[in-house]
Amino acid sequence: MSSDQDHLKETDTEARFEFKKEERSAVKSDKGLTEEVVRLISDDKDEPDWMLERRLRALEQYQNMPLPTDWPGQPDLTELDIEEIIPYIRPDVDKREGVDDWTELPDEIKDTFDKLGIPEAEKNALSGVGAQYESEVVYQNMQEQWEEKGVIFMNMDRAVQEHPELVKEHFMTTCVPPSDNKFAALHGAVWSGGSFVYVPEGVTVEMPVQAYFRMNSEGMGQFEHTLIIAEEGSEVHYIEGCSAPKYGAHNLHSGGVEVFVGEDAHVQYSTVQNWSKNTFNLNTKRAICEANGTMEWISGSMGSKATMLYPCTILKGRGSTDTHITIAFAGEGQNIDTGAKVYHNAPDTSSTIESKSISKDGGRTNYRGLVHIADGAENSSTAVECDALMFDNQSTSDTMPYMEIEESKVDVAHEATVGKIGDEDIFYLQSRGLDDDDAKKMIVAGFIEPITEELPIEYAVELNRLIELEMEGSLG
Repeated sequence: MSSDQDHLKETDTEARFEFKKEERSAVKSDKGLTEEVVRLISDDKDEPDWMLERRLRALEQYQNMPLPTDWPGQPDLTELDIEEIIPYIRPDVDKREGVDDWTELPDEIKDTFDKLGIPEAEKNALSGVGAQYESEVVYQNMQEQWEEKGVIFMNMDRAVQEHPELVKEHFMTTCVPPSDNKFAALHGAVWSGGSFVYVPEGVTVEMPVQAYFRMNSEGMGQFEHTLIIAEEGSEVHYIEGCSAPKYGAHNLHSGGVEVFVGEDAHVQYSTVQNWSKNTFNLNTKRAICEANGTMEWISGSMGSKATMLYPCTILKGRGSTDTHITIAFAGEGQNIDTGAKVYHNAPDTSSTIESKSISKDGGRTNYRGLVHIADGAENSSTAVECDALMFDNQSTSDTMPYMEIEESKVDVAHEATVGKIGDEDIFYLQSRGLDDDDAKKMIVAGFIEPITEELPIEYAVELNRLIELEMEGSLG
């Protein structure tokens, strides 16, 4: 491909993520986090009393918790002023539960997701798609073949109304309670939108389902909640995509993810996120895995000013398995603090953590992980591998693994490497006809291959393209 064609392709990809739309909303809350704002959100959604009560309890817990400030090397959160964040914006759509016909969306919202390639992905690679714009899911669709098998894929607001018993039992109770941390409590108070996925016993959803979350307005917060329940012997792959245009004011993304993996079930949760460089990305994601269940977390973190994200799995049942494959990219002014947490609470459990990070132009990446093997979790095993690649002497990368081993009959391994792109590697590739930029792209592509090979081809290509753009400083 010629350099002109390369440039056109890069410009097209950049435009897909960096465009902005004029804000149009039906309901917009005041800034900050108050009881009045929480009640407005709940009232606008016509929620049952029990959900309002949970929101208000979470608000009280949030107000009594300090910000995390004492973790070594953590991102600086002092620039984040929650009182300047708008926690709720309902876009101006006719059907608040979300339409199931793409043509029914307002033109400006439809154009947004057209640019991001969502309709095309739905046609080619997905069982179902949900699209959230600001605080609300505006589009939701599931292929009939899966609905006929009892699979439920809808937005969380509808699930509260239509499946209250399932939501009551699972929503922020045992998996991610608001007491877990300050941002989980914040999320519990003002959550809006997100996905509800229920897969019945023995059903395998053979194509992925995806939700895409888009923040369009300046200075807002997005707090979507994802709840996945995979019953015994079921299987599903959920893909989450995220983006926002760049503004002068800070945005906040504080989502919550809860996954319940039944006996012999298999859930893969993949994230490709490209938040703008003014966004604080502070999520809580956790799974509970029953006997012989399998949980996989695949995540790529390219954007944001600061990210603190540590997907967690509790291996509750004998023989359950957990895998984490993560990649983080930090450029100038970015601090991407990611990792994984695994709790081996039963015998014969196993976990694998593979972390890849890339930093350039003074960016900072950090792996922060916890592996806990409880007393009695005999014959459990864990392997942690952390690799960091730096482009220059101004960038930093750290590895902070923490292991709590309370059982002697276990197998534990940890490996970490940090390195720069070597001149000899570049010279070798140049001697084979590549220029300097293409040589670096090839090295990085090989470095991140473990994550891209776990994604459907459309998303692997997109992830590679985003990293190439980041390497060239093309994305704001």
